[in-house]
Amino acid sequence: MAILELSGASLYYEKKGHGPLLLLIPGANGDGDIFGPVSEHLSTHFTVVTYDRRGFSRSLLRGAQDYQNRLKTDADDAKSLIEHLADQPATIFGNSSGAIVALTVLSLYPSIVRAVISHEAPAIRLFPDGGAEWRSFFQHCYDTYRREGVAPAMELFASRLAEGAEAAAMRQAMDPANGGHVPSNTMYWFERELLDYTEVELDLEELMKQSSKLVLAYGVEIRPRSLYRPNVEVLADRLNLDVLELPGGHVGYVFYPEEFAQALAKKLKQYM
Repeated sequence: MAILELSGASLYYEKKGHGPLLLLIPGANGDGDIFGPVSEHLSTHFTVVTYDRRGFSRSLLRGAQDYQNRLKTDADDAKSLIEHLADQPATIFGNSSGAIVALTVLSLYPSIVRAVISHEAPAIRLFPDGGAEWRSFFQHCYDTYRREGVAPAMELFASRLAEGAEAAAMRQAMDPANGGHVPSNTMYWFERELLDYTEVELDLEELMKQSSKLVLAYGVEIRPRSLYRPNVEVLADRLNLDVLELPGGHVGYVFYPEEFAQALAKKLKQYM
């Protein structure tokens, strides 16, 4: 474990394994520990770096923040971490809002990227209606959070975006009753990310230029009519890319860490 001091934040990260650098970018809870089990399996193939995104858990904010450009700051942090730890391009895996960060890194800083695996980035503006239905739903979740608190809002969020064991895990992971960093992480996500990151305007022109470095992925257990699967399919169609199916659902790396790592490592061999 180590700290990288950056403008406005102290970035907490952990590194394990040997080989090419693989940076794992977490989604909504912002805490790199969610990748613990899968990173152990991946570390036999890569130098795996996990970290807490700025403002989450152990990555503490220092002074005023530029929240109008928070996504770019998130991408800048990932870039700084890669440049701090490697002297050559790195591979990036991002899940959910972490995938939006990964896509932004690829758009802005392609020279530091060997490959990006974007796993279920919730970029709702890709939909033909501009994401109107999902925008309304996320606003409803946010309003519920402000009016009734985190638990009812997460119940609403999970009811539409997950099912079964994964829905239960989603609620549990962001339940303030867990204590520790969870209450502050969940509130920070609601306030600074839920509405903003889902509204991202991806640079499709630049992503098309870098498409040889890009892998779009979703979980085999994702429902066809959920947000994530059609969202990935729309982006794949825009960029003329195939979709990689990975074990599990939205957080398959939590439930099937060994199988997930094997599938990811197999795909990434072509970029090494």
